[in-house]
Amino acid sequence: MKRIFLSLLLNLLLLLPVFAGNIEVLPTMQSKTNVQDRVWVATFQLVWNDFMDKIAFNQIKFPAGTPVIVNELNRQDFTENDISEKSLYKYVGKIKKNTKKMITKAIKKKFNETSDIIDKLDLTPSDDRFLIYAMLKKDFEFVNPFDKLGVFKFRDKDADFFGIDSKSDKILDNGVKVLFYNNSEDFAVVLDTNSKDEVFLYKTHNTKTFNYIYSDMLKKANIYSGDSAFSDVDELRVPNLKFFEEKNFEELANKRVKGTNLIIEQALESVKFEMNNTGVKLKSEAAMTAMTTALLPQEEPRLFYFDDTFVVFVKEKNKSKPYFALRVYDISNYQ
Repeated sequence: MKRIFLSLLLNLLLLLPVFAGNIEVLPTMQSKTNVQDRVWVATFQLVWNDFMDKIAFNQIKFPAGTPVIVNELNRQDFTENDISEKSLYKYVGKIKKNTKKMITKAIKKKFNETSDIIDKLDLTPSDDRFLIYAMLKKDFEFVNPFDKLGVFKFRDKDADFFGIDSKSDKILDNGVKVLFYNNSEDFAVVLDTNSKDEVFLYKTHNTKTFNYIYSDMLKKANIYSGDSAFSDVDELRVPNLKFFEEKNFEELANKRVKGTNLIIEQALESVKFEMNNTGVKLKSEAAMTAMTTALLPQEEPRLFYFDDTFVVFVKEKNKSKPYFALRVYDISNYQ
């Protein structure tokens, strides 16, 4: 019988092991990028939420113009209610002499982990400086370890794969649920785990935002009328994934929060991820430092100088279209 080869290309995550810097860390699921390999974890959003709610007490805006990233973060599309408390550690407060030591001991006690970013933060103690920090930690196994399948091609490169083939124990089939299978280039499955977590894998060439791709996957699953059980003739191939990335959100650093005397000093996030035949390990940290100034800085002036090429439109107030348009390039033609 002809076998259905589910050789999974993880374009939802796009996370084959690569050299650092090839994977872009995104601040939100709505963030757009031209980078093919990208990753999002909720950690920085959780830090931003605490900065908004417990430090700034308001939506965050910048005097000289608020970038898209800030407006997306302000929506708080992910909150701590969307993840279990046992997987999360947070700190919000003034930077004191023992802040670093306290966080180091706390994450060691809760997760048996060390920090990858805390030494990169300026933790000079002051009553005018604040730290907002979070660590998100997940470590779970699949219901049954999948088989190590060996080396196969991922696009044009060799990679180690795990999964299910004709020689695998049929008990492994129970750990896979088919969301939909439209063809060999458009399908999705869910891998079951021994925890409350589940791993979705969606093969797609879609390059839109993560929130769009996730919604697209669910829509296809809802209308799929085929068999959702992983059958005896089905096969599964998933590449091993392992990487570590750090991101400094430079567009947020050294920015004053409009209407306040708060200045964001640092904003960064790290992601460490591994998935193999046994399960998944994820550790992500995010942090922001901020300070208050003694005096509220004055608003930066915006200079609306039409001192180079510009266009003039004129229209009636109750009309939708202009009746006059002018492009000014050589001012000697006008003066």
